[in-house]
Amino acid sequence: MNSTDLAPPDTTRTGTPQTDIAMPEPGIRERPARHVSGMPMLALTLLLFLCGLGGLIIGAGLARPALIVPAIVALLAAVTLMLGFAAVAPGEARVLQFLGRYIGTLRPTGLQWVNPLSTKEKISTRIRNHETAVMKVNDADGNPIEIASVVVWQVADTAQASFEVDSFVEFVETQTETAVRHIATSYPYDNQGQRGLSLRENADEITGKLSAEIAARVQAAGVEVIESRLTHLAYAPEIAQAMLQRQQAGAVVAARQRIVEGAVGMVDLALTRLAEKDVVDLDEERKATMVSNLLVVLCGDKQTQPVVNTGSLYQ
Repeated sequence: MNSTDLAPPDTTRTGTPQTDIAMPEPGIRERPARHVSGMPMLALTLLLFLCGLGGLIIGAGLARPALIVPAIVALLAAVTLMLGFAAVAPGEARVLQFLGRYIGTLRPTGLQWVNPLSTKEKISTRIRNHETAVMKVNDADGNPIEIASVVVWQVADTAQASFEVDSFVEFVETQTETAVRHIATSYPYDNQGQRGLSLRENADEITGKLSAEIAARVQAAGVEVIESRLTHLAYAPEIAQAMLQRQQAGAVVAARQRIVEGAVGMVDLALTRLAEKDVVDLDEERKATMVSNLLVVLCGDKQTQPVVNTGSLYQ
């Protein structure tokens, strides 16, 4: 085995983690089951049952075995036909098996009739939500964070959901938590001015990658992911206060930088206008003094107190 076989997956801040999700190909896929409308079969069943019951009563009363035997056969046929009825509600499906073999999925709603000797497993095809618990993981920079998400999904292939995994609901829950942990460890919480994606600043891109990874993981179970979103994202309590102070310091520095840039522009404008209007002739020392005073007034965080100079500027 080469050393490259044991190398960790290549993860960068500018793209998706380069880890391929290898799921086995499904061995079975959904196909429609053979069925007929239930109402005509219900009428036939009732007719056989009434004929068999009437023939049995008449045959027993007249002591005529020739009537009793057909009556019993009609009753047995009616009971057998009754086993084939399946009422399918909206948002549900029936997975049919005959002697352990998958024979199709019944999706049309209403009363349907299928092979009476088949088993009919009910599977919901409604849209479902799964919200993960708040998990503590380390981001790409090694900082402990808390993260949780919600995924919206539904069963797209009932055959795969029934036969490819033991419990497709538990499978979706486990794979969702795995994908959330993987995404959280692949990107930093905050890029701290660097280029690339971060969990806090690029929510739309991160949730898109999360949806794609969950969809790839649960595809083997016949599940379709409609949407996923992060519902909780924060630093762990042990470092939350320190990270808050760092964010506040960064905000103060950015605000000061903006104030200084604006003050320099205002000073430059003032000097330019004074020179254009020929209001006063300022030498270099007076310009330096004016610039110093203006910067103190504009950049100071406290209210300034003016000092009236009654003498010369040079005294």
